[in-house]
Amino acid sequence: MTTHRPAPRPDVRLDDGALERVTCTTCAAGVEVRKSSWEQTSIQWHTDALGACPERRASSPGAGPNATFAGCTALGDAIREAAVRGSLSVQSGEALPANPEGTSH
Repeated sequence: MTTHRPAPRPDVRLDDGALERVTCTTCAAGVEVRKSSWEQTSIQWHTDALGACPERRASSPGAGPNATFAGCTALGDAIREAAVRGSLSVQSGEALPANPEGTSH
């Protein structure tokens, strides 16, 4: 008996917005970023950025480029700042969410 498997769906995530370069303001590591929404960010690290990022290097010494890495705080701040400034597109088109804890009444 032959099992029929459907063809894999094409990856269309970049059709409506390409990756954009963002540079960390702390270590100058340059990565490619796509913000699908304010909550979701995809980051493509390159070899030079892996070596430049001190948080990345400190996360798992000796584990190599495939080690688990939760993320760089400084780079996250640079990405958010770029999105807020408008130099990094946010694909969803939703407004920047308000921070209710940061407002005074």
